[in-house]
Amino acid sequence: MKLRIVCTLFLLFTLLSCGEDSNPNYQEEVARPEFFHRSVKQLTDVIVHDIFSPPVASRIYSYSSIAGYEALAAGDPSLESLAGQIPHLAPAPAPPAGQEIAYPIAAVAAQLKVGKSLIFSEPKMDEFKEELFQQVREIGVPEEVFTASVAYGEQVADHIIAWYGGDMYKQTRTFPKYSITDDETKWQPTPPDYMDGIEPSWMKIRPFTLDSASQFRPLPPTEYSLEPDSKWMREVNEVYTAFTGVDEKESAQRQAIAQFWDCNPYVSHTVGHLMFATKKITPGGHWVNIAAIAAKKADADFTRTVETYALVSMAMYDAFISCWEEKYRSKLVRPETFINRHVDQEWRPLLQTPPFPEHTSGHSVVSRACAVVLTDLYGDNFAYDDDSEEEYDLPTRNYSSFLAASEEAAISRLYGGIHYRPSIEYGMTQGEAVGKHLLSRIHTRSKITEARGGDLTIKR
Repeated sequence: MKLRIVCTLFLLFTLLSCGEDSNPNYQEEVARPEFFHRSVKQLTDVIVHDIFSPPVASRIYSYSSIAGYEALAAGDPSLESLAGQIPHLAPAPAPPAGQEIAYPIAAVAAQLKVGKSLIFSEPKMDEFKEELFQQVREIGVPEEVFTASVAYGEQVADHIIAWYGGDMYKQTRTFPKYSITDDETKWQPTPPDYMDGIEPSWMKIRPFTLDSASQFRPLPPTEYSLEPDSKWMREVNEVYTAFTGVDEKESAQRQAIAQFWDCNPYVSHTVGHLMFATKKITPGGHWVNIAAIAAKKADADFTRTVETYALVSMAMYDAFISCWEEKYRSKLVRPETFINRHVDQEWRPLLQTPPFPEHTSGHSVVSRACAVVLTDLYGDNFAYDDDSEEEYDLPTRNYSSFLAASEEAAISRLYGGIHYRPSIEYGMTQGEAVGKHLLSRIHTRSKITEARGGDLTIKR
């Protein structure tokens, strides 16, 4: 009798102990948007560390975000898979039968694995993953669920990795460099490093929704001319005199705008015999951070957070392809080169001129495309504080809307001395077309969700 009582108490203690290790609410608690936000921020930090160019960074952001989205969509009936909507993307593997999956865990696992596959500093991603997943485990997720969720996310990641292998990126690594000519209307390398033109074959990269890289080809740049009263020379003079004829307050404001939106991943500095470089986020990285700011301010849940990153990153990816097609088609000379030759040999722009042709402005195209998508997600008058550059010792700036921010990002290139006005204005038109086109092709919310009029419905 005593033995039976002891056995019963032991069994009860064992069951209670097991219960203490398992959180009955773990499915809800693992769906903390902060887990995905942190994963994307970690990827940004590694992109900065590894010094990827703006177009390449857009590729890293987009494929990793799509991986997270597809892993989540497999278990979230409110989301539509991107398979088929992106014509060359096949459906992801189905979740394993008979196994419980925590899809937010799968989404983070997929995003991290694809992100790691596209950068150089893999140990940084491994260390972060170990730390983050330890915190997820501490929520009280049953080990078999955690293991199955990570495994499924990584299976989706493998599917995305196989898919991106066909986007022409590897092939373009072997294509010829940009050829410099004697034509003074065409781009030439600029001080201080006189680097080769970055990604001269990026227009050959496979887009997500564009029918072709040239689909939204912008208006051509102003006709080159040395005539003093020509339209070309007036545009040159606008860049050259951006800080003359304005009062001290306006000059300081223009400098602040230019520096805030610089987003040059590699800036060289020479002080006497000392040479060093500073590293920052790319234009796309800045807009990825704005996406995070918007999602957090709107108190977006895990699903809306993942959806936001996927749509914004796809917009910037297609925007870079569209922009680079024009850059290396028109191959227009930069203001710095022209002004040094024909106006003022000693003039230097406020910002370091990026190493690729002038027309159109990449920041103008990408900023507008991302702003169009964010406006669709969060509304026309979504005011926010942008602290993206605080870690680079620049103060927070405030915006009344995403579109207003994109306009400031665009004009910053004139203040910075690196773009003429047509490149900026035509670039914004180009970016708006890319963003709206993506929204017309990609529908992330299921028809069931739309019919119910849920809070997370995207209205287009």
